[in-house]
Amino acid sequence: MPLRVIAEHREPLPGPNTFTVATAQLGGPWLKPAARVARVIEAAEVAAAQGATLIAYPETYLAGYPFWPSRTDGALFDHPDQKECYAYYLDSAVEVGGPEHREIQAAAGDLGIAMVVGISERGRGQGRGSVWCTLLTLDPVHGLLGHHRKLVPTYDERLVWAQGDGAGLLTHRFGTATVGSLNCWENWMPQARTALYAQGETVHIGAWPGSSGLTTDITRFVAAEGRVFSVAASGIITAESIPGDFPLADRLREASDTVVFDGGSAVAGPDGGWLIPPVVGTEGVLVADLDLDRVSKERLNFDATGHYSRPDVFHTVVDRSRLEAVQFTESALDRELRSCQ
Repeated sequence: MPLRVIAEHREPLPGPNTFTVATAQLGGPWLKPAARVARVIEAAEVAAAQGATLIAYPETYLAGYPFWPSRTDGALFDHPDQKECYAYYLDSAVEVGGPEHREIQAAAGDLGIAMVVGISERGRGQGRGSVWCTLLTLDPVHGLLGHHRKLVPTYDERLVWAQGDGAGLLTHRFGTATVGSLNCWENWMPQARTALYAQGETVHIGAWPGSSGLTTDITRFVAAEGRVFSVAASGIITAESIPGDFPLADRLREASDTVVFDGGSAVAGPDGGWLIPPVVGTEGVLVADLDLDRVSKERLNFDATGHYSRPDVFHTVVDRSRLEAVQFTESALDRELRSCQ
């Protein structure tokens, strides 16, 4: 069934400081990258036709959220079934710079729309056997701007995801909007939010696997705390989307409700009020015109990292280096000799 706009908030007279954002609430075959890339591009086409400058996607939409451990005894140590599941998940994961990344980047360029895309990232080199929960920020002209790995996997996610670092705690400028993004429960981490507010964030993207029970509260809270527009990009997962060749497919279906994750994508304004309240159970694209002048107005009485901060009392330092397990040092002569081998 073709994707369509399922909710919208449009300004009657958009001004020069209006930023049009879209969020894609998507399902589709779980852990099947090619099918999901097609859905990413289809949603971007819908959003671009509505005049959106940027579209946001759910957490690890490519190629899927790892919900099997909590339903199939995922914590059993060294269990052969869990090893099979992890190997399947690892092989479905998307590489930064890989074919799926290149395809959606090309689509962003063709459509003239920026993307914040959640991927299950397969590492390269040192981390080839690991998966990170990652958000990629793609610019239609300049390509990859942001590569953020989730700081702390939540609860059973730690069985399959590696810890991220601060290298991706960046905001990015699109027109007059300054956009930052976090994954799922990272949005509950005060210092992570503060790091983005301090970089002038005006539009906050929260990427979720799909839970209206979570997006209902945190989306509005982030908006009110940061005096930002808060956009929840949330997915839908159903039992029927589990592929038959997944190692524990039958058991996972039996342990799951018909709808595993119900969406809940939404948009809140900088006063904490809804522009688009959480949308549940339906695939499609949400579109909202954001009047960025509202951010300045709401900061009259509160600016979390400005006039309402106390740097003399609270001191926050963010390490934005990319962490690697092994660092190699060598002399210029050693490098020259190695290059000749």
